[in-house]
Amino acid sequence: MITLRTRLPWVAVILLCLANWGCGYALVGRASNLPEDVRKVHVEPLKNRTAQAQVDQLLTRAITDEMVTRQRFTVVRGVAEAEATLSGSVISFQTIPVTFDDRGRATEYEITIVADIRFARTDEEATVLWSNDRYQFRESYPVQVSESAFFDQQNQAIEEIAERFAETMVIDLLEGF
Repeated sequence: MITLRTRLPWVAVILLCLANWGCGYALVGRASNLPEDVRKVHVEPLKNRTAQAQVDQLLTRAITDEMVTRQRFTVVRGVAEAEATLSGSVISFQTIPVTFDDRGRATEYEITIVADIRFARTDEEATVLWSNDRYQFRESYPVQVSESAFFDQQNQAIEEIAERFAETMVIDLLEGF
């Protein structure tokens, strides 16, 4: 015999499940505000408007690698094959010391990259799907206190930061931020 006492826990469980079902929970990185029909993307080489050599090449390669890694897009060589293009410029690159040792030598630097990024369809209207003309990325990196090793460490740091820039930028592109 089923009584009110035995049914009450089941009713509570069902109501709890229904409440959680409609709460809008979603896994981070899975949502996309881009049209589903945009699959083939051409990544144009970024233009370098800074004094930092090769930063445009490092960022272009990192963005391309990140798009391939996400498996949302197929990166194609030419605009004619693409449904959308990603283009832009690196408009600012700064390296600033932020932490010093007791002798006044920098032990940590902060790199700031500002880029103008545009993601648009390749149709006649060239509909812009996402853009940010002041996309900013900032990250710090430690350095060994040695004058001879500074540039070697900076180049390695720029390569690593380019990867994180690309990861963040592609997430923002996919999620519409």
